[in-house]
Amino acid sequence: MLPVLLFPQFDPVLLRLGPLAIRWYALAYITGLLVGMWVVKRMAQRRPAVASGEQVADFLTWATLGVVLGGRLGYVLFYQPTRFLAHPLSILAVWGGGMSFHGGMLGVAVAIVLFCRQQRIPVLGFADRIAVAAPIGLFLGRIANFINGELWGRPAPDWLPWAMIFPSPEAGPIPRHPSQLYQAGLEGVVLFGVMLLLARSAALRARFGLLTGVFLCGYAVARSIGEMFRQPDPFLGFLYQGATMGQLLSLPMLLAGIGLIVLARRRAVPA
Repeated sequence: MLPVLLFPQFDPVLLRLGPLAIRWYALAYITGLLVGMWVVKRMAQRRPAVASGEQVADFLTWATLGVVLGGRLGYVLFYQPTRFLAHPLSILAVWGGGMSFHGGMLGVAVAIVLFCRQQRIPVLGFADRIAVAAPIGLFLGRIANFINGELWGRPAPDWLPWAMIFPSPEAGPIPRHPSQLYQAGLEGVVLFGVMLLLARSAALRARFGLLTGVFLCGYAVARSIGEMFRQPDPFLGFLYQGATMGQLLSLPMLLAGIGLIVLARRRAVPA
């Protein structure tokens, strides 16, 4: 058996200022939103333009509420509904962990629809620009998961040179896949590269809904692959036919993405 790596025990708190604690996870959310909005601002003004820089800046508040509220409610409804129904006030304790990407995505989707109707800008066109930047937040979120030593992987084979022992008692002294880094690479780096490559084409940008569909399909595939190496949540375990909750929730995303791509390819594009 090859030597394994010991998890570098990062402090989940980046900076303490008296009673105020700035955590890596919060920093990941803030950085992801700010950098993502910078990318959206550049994308939104490229031909065909869908929004002004001021409108993109205004959407930052909407996006923040969508991510936080949707992510928390998604975790409550998808992962531990009985626990939170028994203790409803604990829903507000977001500092204790528990956020769902699928819930956050739905929250942002609602925010996009409401914001675009208010501003009278094309919903799918604006959503496409958001989709290009979304992998940035996914990457930072997975890195924060790794720093926090949470959402570790399944037991790794003896020959894997980067197998890692995580300090949590629940993880046990078992070499595991650092699945957080796998998911950061797939959901963040690879998906961002694909989205940027496609977004370079003005013809593809003009087919509103296409980039959103590609993102939904790409995330669903990347998440499903990553879940093959990630240890399921202990309170859920494996579900239907050995699938995890993350894989099951990704299936509707895949179908929705395929539908958007088909509709975008059929839609006539103004000359």
